[in-house]
Amino acid sequence: MKVQIPRGVQDILPEQAGLWRAIESKAADICERYGYEEIRTPIFEYAEVFSRSVGDTTDIVQKEMYTFQDKGGRLLSLRPEGTAPVVRAYVENKRFGHPVQPAKFYYIGPMFRYERPQAGRYRQFVQFGVEALGSDDPAIDAEVISLAYRFYVEMGLKNLQLSINSLGDKESRKAYKEALIAHFKPRIGEFCEDCQNRLEKNPLRILDCKVDRDHPLMKESPVILDYLNGESKEFFDKVLRYLDQLQIPYTIDPHLVRGLDYYHHTTFEIMSTKEGFGAITSLCGGGRYNGLVEEFGGPSVPGIGFALSIERLIASLEAEGIRIPTEKQTDVFIVTQGEAAKDYSVLLLQQLRSLGLKADRDYMDRKMKAQLKAADRLNSKYAAIIGDSEMERQVVLLRKMDTGEQREIPMSRFAEEFQRVVGGGA
Repeated sequence: MKVQIPRGVQDILPEQAGLWRAIESKAADICERYGYEEIRTPIFEYAEVFSRSVGDTTDIVQKEMYTFQDKGGRLLSLRPEGTAPVVRAYVENKRFGHPVQPAKFYYIGPMFRYERPQAGRYRQFVQFGVEALGSDDPAIDAEVISLAYRFYVEMGLKNLQLSINSLGDKESRKAYKEALIAHFKPRIGEFCEDCQNRLEKNPLRILDCKVDRDHPLMKESPVILDYLNGESKEFFDKVLRYLDQLQIPYTIDPHLVRGLDYYHHTTFEIMSTKEGFGAITSLCGGGRYNGLVEEFGGPSVPGIGFALSIERLIASLEAEGIRIPTEKQTDVFIVTQGEAAKDYSVLLLQQLRSLGLKADRDYMDRKMKAQLKAADRLNSKYAAIIGDSEMERQVVLLRKMDTGEQREIPMSRFAEEFQRVVGGGA
C-alpha cells in the first residue's frame, strides 16, 4: 500500500524548517519588544467555543470546521482560528484580574479549516496572532496594527497595503445592518442560498460572498462610514491620527467589513500588492471586538487582535524574491580511520557537545575523503581528523575547512582547546 499525505497539508522538510524557525523567531522577538507574552492553547476545543464566538452564520462554522464527537459524546472541533481559544483561556484563568493590564498575548500554532486548497492556503496552516484585552484606548488599536505592519517590514516585504475601516459601536453597527437588510431584501432571491440565509442573521456576511460579488447591488450597497455615530467617528479619527504619527501608510476601505460576529470599531487588512502574487492578496486581518469576553462568562472587556498565515507570508517572500538567511553550520565534523579512532570519536563527540558545540561524525563507514565531503556538505567550520597515526601519538589533527590550515592538538585537552578556538574565531 502506498501511503501519501492527505490533501491540503504539507511536510516541512529539514531544508525548509530553518525558514520557519527564522520567521517564528522574528515574530516572537517583535512581540516581546511590544510587550506581548506567549500563550499556548489546545489544538481542539468544545465546538461551542467557535460557534458562539466566530458566529454560526460564518463559513468557518457552517462549512470549514473539523468537528467530531469524542468517546463521551462531547462535540469537539480542531481550532480554525486563534482568537476564541485565547479569550476562553483569558476568562477561564481569570486573567482579567491580573495586575498587569491590558493583557497582551501572542500565539503561533496550527489551525484547521476544511476549504479548497490553493497556493499558500492549506487545510492545516500555521497562524501567528496577537490579542490585547482590557483597553478601549484607540492607541492600542494603532499599536496592534503597527506590530503587524512592522513584522512584515522587518521580514523584508516592500509591496504592502494596509486597508482600514470602522464598523462603529453596537449602535452604529445595528443601524448599518438595518440599512443592508433594506438594501438587499427586495432582490435577495437573486443571491445564493448562503446570502439568503444570512440576510436577517448577519447581512454583513453578504458583502464577503464570493459567488455574488459581481452583483450590481454589491457595488451600490450602503457604506458603513455613513452610519457611524459621533462617538464612533471620534474613535476612528484617533486611530487614523496615531497611524499618521507612526508614519504607517493606509487606505480607508469602507467595504472592509470582516463579517465575523464579534467585530466592532476598527477593522483592518494588510495585503500584498506585488504583481503576480495571486488572486488572493490578503496577508493579515484583524480588528477590535467587544462582547466576546462576555460570551465566555467574563466581564465586559474589550479586545483587539490580528492573525496572519505563515504560509501566506512565505508565498509573499517568494513573490518578492526575498531570501531569509537560514544556512546552518556545524562547528566540527570528526573524520576517522580505523576502529580505535572510531571508538574514541564517540567519547570525543560527547565531550564537544557537552561544551555547547555543534559536532557530528560519520556513521556510514565511509573513506576519509568521503567523510571530508560530508563535512563540507554540513558546512562544517572544522574537521577533526583521527587516524591510526594520531591514535598512536594521542593527538587530533584539526583542519580549518575554508583554508585547509591544519594543526595538532593533544587528545587530553582537545575539547576545551577547540572551544577556545571557535570562541576566538581562530
